[in-house]
Amino acid sequence: MSSFFTIPGAQKKRKRAPATDLPKKRVATSKFSKTPAKSKPAPTPAPTKRVERDESISGSDSESDVAIDDHQSSESASESENEGETAAEKRLRLAERYLENVRQEVDETGFDAEEIDRDIIAERLQEDVAEAKGKVYRTIASELAVDQASHTLFRCNTLSTTSVAICAPYVYTVTKDQCLVKWKLQDLPANQYPQTTKKKPKTPPAPPRRRPTKVAMVKGNNKKAKEKGYQGHMADILCVAASQDGKFVVTGGADKRLIVYDAKSLKPLRVFMHHRDAVTGLAFRRGTNQLYSASKDRTVKVWSLDELTYIETLFGHQDHVVDIDALAQERCVSVGARDRTARLWKVVEETQLVFRGGSIDKKQKAHIDPRSMAHEGNMDRVAMLDDDLFVTGSDNGSLALWSIQKKKPLFILPQAHGLEHPLLPTEASAEVAPGPQVVPPPQPRWITALRTLPYSDLILSGSWDGYVRVWRLSGDKKKIEAAGVLGNPSSAAAADYKPNGVSADDSGDEMEVDGVPVNGTDASPWMVKGVVNDIALFERGERGKDGLCVVAGVGKDHRLGRWKTIKGGKNGAVVFEVPRTKKSLENGVTGAS
Repeated sequence: MSSFFTIPGAQKKRKRAPATDLPKKRVATSKFSKTPAKSKPAPTPAPTKRVERDESISGSDSESDVAIDDHQSSESASESENEGETAAEKRLRLAERYLENVRQEVDETGFDAEEIDRDIIAERLQEDVAEAKGKVYRTIASELAVDQASHTLFRCNTLSTTSVAICAPYVYTVTKDQCLVKWKLQDLPANQYPQTTKKKPKTPPAPPRRRPTKVAMVKGNNKKAKEKGYQGHMADILCVAASQDGKFVVTGGADKRLIVYDAKSLKPLRVFMHHRDAVTGLAFRRGTNQLYSASKDRTVKVWSLDELTYIETLFGHQDHVVDIDALAQERCVSVGARDRTARLWKVVEETQLVFRGGSIDKKQKAHIDPRSMAHEGNMDRVAMLDDDLFVTGSDNGSLALWSIQKKKPLFILPQAHGLEHPLLPTEASAEVAPGPQVVPPPQPRWITALRTLPYSDLILSGSWDGYVRVWRLSGDKKKIEAAGVLGNPSSAAAADYKPNGVSADDSGDEMEVDGVPVNGTDASPWMVKGVVNDIALFERGERGKDGLCVVAGVGKDHRLGRWKTIKGGKNGAVVFEVPRTKKSLENGVTGAS
């Protein structure tokens, strides 16, 4: 009986395939296949494109084709090298590539004399990690030349501007007469008239355009309340928000409607009527089309605009929800007016954190009447600095800094926008000859607008004192400090400005909105005439190297009512262009020039 061991050696040898045959391709077996993989004949692969290309261009001398082939071969070689690498090796390779890119950027821009001792690469990495974790990682408030900011007032024939939204280079404003207006901001003066030839121009360049241009406008109609298919507002529009991708613009009004528009044409896409009272605040989740809306019906609602659908409702506030803000995480912060609470909503976990206000600064100020230290009645404004810190503004004029780790504020800045002008004795009493003792103490101005630059130390606030005030977060992230005033070309008011927003001569010589000199100085700085109802901002250039653009919505009265009417006020908006100081900006690191 023959076997493998008894067969002669000549017959044991395996026959070799002919040299012209290509090696057969191994086919992996599949557990779902009906027949074994080895029973299938291996298909003969076609010759590669590289071989065909070499044969077709064998007589050509084209350098571009050779470069393309070299690039393809290098890519295929790199892919073959990276096939067997582990996850740790891949991370290491990507980190080395990132460091190499940063080194190239540093080599191109160079170093400043005072920055040689700094590790620029390490600082850049720290910023990227902080941004991913949602922490404050940029300190730009000290880098802005606030006293050199230019200002431009723009408006159309409307009532008070109630809210402003920005999706650069477009600005959207809404008013109390149901108007949604789309504006286009002008470029910086250096970019408006680029020189196309090398010849020196014979005539001087034209003056730069500063006033935004009106692109489109949509107006509602309060007489169409009975029409069910009407896709417009029928009462005051109180808030507006624009998505970062430039697709959607959303408005909310006193008619309980939330309307989604196409950002390019301002064509209404969908009208939501889920709220049972006026919609007072809107905020997009950063980087997405998820929307949060606040309403006087004491609820916060979540929407998905990619599908144009309603998601859910968040309950908890005991009074009107008048403002809301959100960042990248799936959570938002809202304030509840007279319930004096700020609530952090964790949408995924379906939980909320409650932060109760009502606190005042108990430290006595030598130049302030103790009776002017009003208690907090309403919490009206909120803005998030990062995922752990946020700021609120109240009707007693105070700014409060909060951390999600504590239930009480970290810091309270009282009377951020100063005190009201004291009343005359004849205005305070109906007597024929009243004495000065009948005059009540002046009350602080409300915080009517509040905005932050996300993940930075910059805070902006507005009221009816004629200024947009700039604040910064302290280095230890526990205090709010004054950084300047927008709309003030001279440094006179800034020099006389106190950290609490009250000057030494605030009792008698403070400037009103209709033109009385401010803070006892003879300087006459330009002032915002009216109530600053909202603030929006964005950075010019990469990483804000060209400065900051701030747009403030202004009106003769408050956005939610007519409790305060400013004589001589103007309805519209103001654009502030804030330049950067002359400092080096390589990779986000600054140094004095």
